[in-house]
Amino acid sequence: MCRPNHRLGNTILLTPLIAELESIYKGAEIDIVTEGDIALEVFSTCLSVRNVFCLPKRGFKHPVSFLSMLFDIRKVHYDLIVDPCVGSNFSRTLTKFFNGKYKLGFNDPKTHSCLTHWVPNSMAPGHMAMRPISLVRWHTSIDTYKSKNFPPQDIRLTDVERAQGRSIIRELLSDSPEPCADVVIGIFANATGAKRYPREWWSDFIAALKSVFLHCGIVEIIPMHGRSMLGSEWPGYYSTSIRRMGAAMAGVDLMISADCGVMHLAVASKVPTVGMFSVTDATVYAPYGPGNMPLITQGLSATEAAQGVVRAYSELLGSRADVSTAAQQGSTMTSAPNNLVAGTPPRALPC
Repeated sequence: MCRPNHRLGNTILLTPLIAELESIYKGAEIDIVTEGDIALEVFSTCLSVRNVFCLPKRGFKHPVSFLSMLFDIRKVHYDLIVDPCVGSNFSRTLTKFFNGKYKLGFNDPKTHSCLTHWVPNSMAPGHMAMRPISLVRWHTSIDTYKSKNFPPQDIRLTDVERAQGRSIIRELLSDSPEPCADVVIGIFANATGAKRYPREWWSDFIAALKSVFLHCGIVEIIPMHGRSMLGSEWPGYYSTSIRRMGAAMAGVDLMISADCGVMHLAVASKVPTVGMFSVTDATVYAPYGPGNMPLITQGLSATEAAQGVVRAYSELLGSRADVSTAAQQGSTMTSAPNNLVAGTPPRALPC
């Protein structure tokens, strides 16, 4: 798998492809070419992953280590190389450079390519995690290509990690105003640029939630820079470890996050997750799967956004409140795309 990118979200969005390849090619060994070291943690419990090659960030500033790793990878003769990206020149260049009997990726039919098997760019589904799955299914089975079921994002937390996460949350709440909270809501309040909501917005949002879910506990997941985004008003958990952060989030009942890598980490940690979208396209990055929901907040106040969460999760959080107001005030919830674009039948890749 050739995906040279250092971002947490883009790395986690590859986990469904791992599951799909494991399902199709039983016993296959998978090498991943990525950038930075995040992928080492993300894929550490995937038994099918043999090697994670972490190219240095801005590799051309570190030419010796960068080129040395590329030539080491080139020595391996792969049965299949998958380029899951649409429009990434770097990913395609590496796919061309590495040795593989079959090379699979999206491609513009008008251009020449190193690929032995390709799918038109126009056939790529909107959602980033679903694109590589449809790519593989196109060339393996008509039945799986037509399937609307997609493997979930999953970093495969162990039972020990999950138990540690629950213990962390219990300890955080023990000295909080809600030590015996009926349910626990996790908040991640950081994001990049215009995707970030102001602290005042979050204060109004949480106040609206607490007015309905009177006995819920709030835990803030602290960003990597180590500073609370909520004024240290709530118990907070900080870790530089991706997996420990995921384990802590797995210990709450519901995670709420703006669109960012931590949102995808929450989904992949198997906790019901609300992803809030103010500027980015939810059809591309929305959390999908049971219990997860994108919430479009454009045009909504913080209170109206909270009412959207109340409406969707009242049963999970144990509320019997009348949530009809949320529907009347226009909270917008969308479901992630769940089907592939229709197209011509797949052409088979040798198994």
